[in-house]
Amino acid sequence: MKIIRTIIEMQEQMQKLKSNGKSIGYVPTMGFLHEGHISLMKNARPENDVVVLSIFVNPLQFGPTEDLDAYPRDFERDHKIAEDQGVDFIFYPSAEEMYPDSASVKVSVVDRTNVLCGKSRPGHFDGVATVLIKLFNIIQPTRAYFGLKDAQQVAVVDGLIKDFNFPIELIPVETVREEDGLAKSSRNVYLSEDERQQAVELSRSLEMARHAIERGERNPEELVGMMKNHIHENTSGIVDYVEIYSYPELKELETLKGKVIIALAVKFSKARLIDNTIIDLEVK
Repeated sequence: MKIIRTIIEMQEQMQKLKSNGKSIGYVPTMGFLHEGHISLMKNARPENDVVVLSIFVNPLQFGPTEDLDAYPRDFERDHKIAEDQGVDFIFYPSAEEMYPDSASVKVSVVDRTNVLCGKSRPGHFDGVATVLIKLFNIIQPTRAYFGLKDAQQVAVVDGLIKDFNFPIELIPVETVREEDGLAKSSRNVYLSEDERQQAVELSRSLEMARHAIERGERNPEELVGMMKNHIHENTSGIVDYVEIYSYPELKELETLKGKVIIALAVKFSKARLIDNTIIDLEVK
């Protein structure tokens, strides 16, 4: 496995591989790798000749109240995890390498961002889109792997790839879960013992909605009300949102049709947890 820190060297390596007909699987991360990232690498490895992992804590996607310096970093640990998963290259640039000068062009994501977690993080997805445009041009992947735990990000990336005509196949990867169904997250460690037992009710509420849809329910308000009641009655958490939209467009629906996302965020005493499920009503 090779570690590359400069854009020029990364581009040269990738262009050489592409000219030799090699397929490139790409997993973008901000490091401090966890099981969700490992799942992305596991999916990328058998589907590509070469797997590239990037580790870059992108300052542009941090809001004014979010502490960039406090973001956890452990490159040696990340290096070992990537090596164990058969990664071929780690692209590990500095902020100065990625953003050497003030930008003359700014990227603004105008759709798919004013709902779910995006509505409370203005500008966040502008930063995500900016860095991904740069990384896609540097790495030139055949396929890019993103976790559906952050389904809104996947929706934004889907729009980015289509709008800018990147010759990249987007591969969404299912959320990694604990045995009881709780979505795995680094934030789970901040739950108390009681909260951890309660937290499984988040995924159960999503399953309840899925079963109701299978029985014919198509009213978003009914489904949202049912889920909120379940969470309220079975947890001490405070519901931030339970929302249903078309996917990946993230548009409101009067009645469910096509592909939809049901997403939630719940605040416990020291952790805010998110989860979602995506259902295609046209698939029998």
